[in-house]
Parts: sequence; C-alpha cells; structure tokens
Amino acid sequence: MQPDYFALYGLPESFLPDEKALKTKYYALSREYHPDFHATAAPEQQQRMLELSTQNTNAYRTLSSYDQRLQYILQRHGLLEEGKQELPADFLMEVMELNEQLMELEFEPDAGVAARVQTEVDRIENEIETNIRPVLASYTELPEEHRPAALQQVRTYYLKRRYLLRIRESLSKFATRS
Repeated sequence: MQPDYFALYGLPESFLPDEKALKTKYYALSREYHPDFHATAAPEQQQRMLELSTQNTNAYRTLSSYDQRLQYILQRHGLLEEGKQELPADFLMEVMELNEQLMELEFEPDAGVAARVQTEVDRIENEIETNIRPVLASYTELPEEHRPAALQQVRTYYLKRRYLLRIRESLSKFATRS
C-alpha cells in the first residue's frame, strides 16, 4: 500500500491542497530528516532518516504536481486498476471524429485539419475542466458518504484528460511532419 502523503504533511486529502502549506511542510521535514543532520547517529537511525527524507521528497513531488496528485488519490482509493480504464460512451462518440481525422492526417498531412482538431481538443478539455472544478474544490468538505461519487467523477475526468493528451501527442507528431 502507498504511504499516506497527506498524513505525512498533516493535510486533509485534497485535489487542490494549499500549495503554500505543502511547500512549508516539505521544507520543514527536509530540514528535520536531512541525513547530514544525523551523521553521528546510530546506523539504524541514519537509515531511518534517509528513508523519511526520501518519503518526504516523493510526497512533495507527488502532491505538488496536479496530474500526479490526481493519479495518487485515485490509486489510493483503488480507482485506477489496470484493464478497468473504460471511458463513457458519450465521450468516445464525441472524440470518434477526432480519431478519424487523426488517421487521415497520418496519411495526408493537412495543417487546416490539424488546427481544427486542435481547436476541438481545446474545447473539450475546457469543458471537462469547467465541469470538474467544483467537484475538486469541494472534495475536502464533502461528507464521507458523498466522496465515492465525487471520486468516480474525478476518475472519469482523469481518464478523459489522459485520452485527450494522447490525441495532443498524436497531433504534435503530425505537426512536425508537415
């Protein structure tokens, strides 16, 4: 099981944590656990401080990155299991035409088509960002019984974001060819 990075920092689990508090706690623990400050301690204590220092660094890297934080929270709740990454049918229908245009671009580069696909990806991404923002912002205040539904919404959002990222990556490949 993954360590609880929010507990390490004394913060509530949140998709939008207080970044200043996060950084402050990271620096405080960095000073406390830094191996150089424990050079004269017993070997077991030195090893423990090294482990805590590493955990602190991993926690900060994870929690300070929006995408990694989303993934971390979803994984902690068992919502990103391999092979269970299905997307809603309405979203797949919405992006089907984009995928078809990407396939056409592979055989026949066209800057106009690429620009239209880019514009549509931007539109879809803005829409999903706008829709999820209230869920992300209110998550920490939700009663425990309402969190599973919010986590499912965040999971769907996360999977859609990853899908759109793959489309963007494909688009960038075509842009370098034309």
